[in-house]
Amino acid sequence: MKTIKGPAIFLAQFADDKPPFNNLSNIAQWAAELGYKAVQIPTWDTRLIDLDKAAESKTYCDELKGTLAEHGLEVSELSTHLQGQLVAVHPAYEELFKGFAPKGMNAKQRNIWAIDQVKKAAQASQNLGLNVHATFSGALVWPYFYNWPQRPAGLIEKGFKELANRWLPILNHFDEHGVDLCYEVHAGEDLHDGTSFEMFYEATGKHKRVKLLYDPSHFILQQLDYLAYIDHYHEFFGMFHVKDAEYNPTGKSGVYGGYQDWRERPGRFRSIGDGQVDFQAIFSKMTQYGYDGWAVLEWECCIKSPEQGAREGAEYINQFIIEATQKNFDDFADAGISDEEFRKLLGID
Repeated sequence: MKTIKGPAIFLAQFADDKPPFNNLSNIAQWAAELGYKAVQIPTWDTRLIDLDKAAESKTYCDELKGTLAEHGLEVSELSTHLQGQLVAVHPAYEELFKGFAPKGMNAKQRNIWAIDQVKKAAQASQNLGLNVHATFSGALVWPYFYNWPQRPAGLIEKGFKELANRWLPILNHFDEHGVDLCYEVHAGEDLHDGTSFEMFYEATGKHKRVKLLYDPSHFILQQLDYLAYIDHYHEFFGMFHVKDAEYNPTGKSGVYGGYQDWRERPGRFRSIGDGQVDFQAIFSKMTQYGYDGWAVLEWECCIKSPEQGAREGAEYINQFIIEATQKNFDDFADAGISDEEFRKLLGID
């Protein structure tokens, strides 16, 4: 068995124009002082990384790693969650997602830009010595997730075929650079649970670079068994977001949330330790199955401050990481049976 690496922290929710969150060096010092060992970098945030330079220049990437190393940190992974979202957007969401791309672009231009961005992230990951990358799948059939009005036969299959067609050139590009593409299974994406992930995987011809970012918080909100999910899909796990959530249904509202804000919804994300996720069981299963990637804190909470969430997060992850044993607990009772004795025990002449 192998030991999970950590703690690491996803910087997307912390980056800000105010120090110490305004550039990579400052935020690295802040993270290191809290006890983090690595950072997951959102590639859309130019305060933290220049994706174009990272894709083109190994020297720039070495300098970026050097900046982190000065504070005892490394890069756990890069992320293109926002750009990946724009690889596939249903027209109903074009206006809401247009802020993910540079201003002045139309829908087609945003899509072309997003695909180019994700491809550049493959090159940047390789230049940084990384072999996994985080993203979203985007969504073409998400508006039809509930079967009312009744969906026309073949609609979902056609949608997943189109989604796969958009991602296959990107997946092939990642393959050329030796990087796995880890999709975060998430509400609002066509890949939002195990079944939809399998549909996408099949539609890509079981492309070897299709992997998963495991985040149990999204399954609390869906009421999906997040521990059994590990049993089903652990072989696909390339990343792990440590994020908490809770689900407290009422007589007025349940999984769908009644159009309420995050504070009022029965299902809501919480700072680690404040929700209902059994992280002790998760870390145990992940270690059992040999996951040796990073445990990355993702802070999203509608109650607790990000600063407190980050402080507590490093401590929690350190408590959950299991030093994987390299020996069997009953080795002391090994009788040292020889091959000849094995044959006698089995009744073999």
